Amino acid sequence: MSVRHINPEGMHRSPAFSQAVVVEQPAKTIYIGGQNGVDADGKLVGPTVGEQSRQAFRNLRTILESEGATLANIVHWRIAVVDGHSFDEGVAAFQEVWHREDPPPAITVHVVAGLNPGFLVEIDAVAVV
Repeated sequence: MSVRHINPEGMHRSPAFSQAVVVEQPAKTIYIGGQNGVDADGKLVGPTVGEQSRQAFRNLRTILESEGATLANIVHWRIAVVDGHSFDEGVAAFQEVWHREDPPPAITVHVVAGLNPGFLVEIDAVAVV
């Protein structure tokens, strides 16, 4: 399997994301549904974007590990954050879990009107193993 992170000339280059990710050959693909800041009991872990993002990333890691994968296998994140809340804490949480030596995935961030009551962030992902 071949995975290429592309950032063509003439496009903005960022250490935080790739413009696109190309998977060349058939591979195991894991589509992870939206993860919120809830623990194993379904309880919200805290009232901030940072706390909820860290838990969502832990949930993503748990799902991936159950399939023999890691966060480095993620080729695309889609992040929803509730309007009126800064995603800076979420970016900081991402930087805590993402190894800088790994090519960054493609990332889409949406500002949404709302999620479940109290929920400030939801993250889904696609991973290629």
